[in-house]
Amino acid sequence: MTAGRNAVSATKNWCTPKKYVDAVKEVFGGTIALDPCSNEYSIVNAAVEYCLPEVDGLAASWDYPTIYVNPPYGSDKERGTTIRNWFDKIASAARSGSEIIALVPVATNTAHWKECVYPVASEICFLYDTRLRFFIGGKEDTKGAPMSCCAIYYGARTKEFSRVFSKHGAVLPLSDASMPRTRNGKIVAMPQLL
Repeated sequence: MTAGRNAVSATKNWCTPKKYVDAVKEVFGGTIALDPCSNEYSIVNAAVEYCLPEVDGLAASWDYPTIYVNPPYGSDKERGTTIRNWFDKIASAARSGSEIIALVPVATNTAHWKECVYPVASEICFLYDTRLRFFIGGKEDTKGAPMSCCAIYYGARTKEFSRVFSKHGAVLPLSDASMPRTRNGKIVAMPQLL
């Protein structure tokens, strides 16, 4: 879990705090169909859970109606993947019709945000927790995350997401977000401003 910084922990199992698991379940109507990034200490309790590292959540099917993703924030040297791969999978599943909430580091200037968040996601909740305290090995981390985190929502229940997550942070809709059109990573046209 580096997010561009030196690793602060050898573990990749940074489990979601209960208040956010409860919020995700509330948005999804009580249950989560898939957690592709689970582990033995997770409290998400999705109907289907892929436990890392035994099951590669990036390679397995995401053909589920509701998905909660708290992906590894750093790189996986064994698989040759980074958080960018998780964002690609999230965007692909959202485009295929899955409703998704992802708990991720705030990295608004990255290519994966520009390609997999702004043009695809519905809303973002920038969490009030400045150093979100994940659970590691079943115990709350006393230091907190080394970066700001947010919950990104992909789906049509924007009013429900906003209602539930506004208790945890500033919720911003992406329906009005305008991104420049690009070709091969180069800007070819900027949106017109009124």
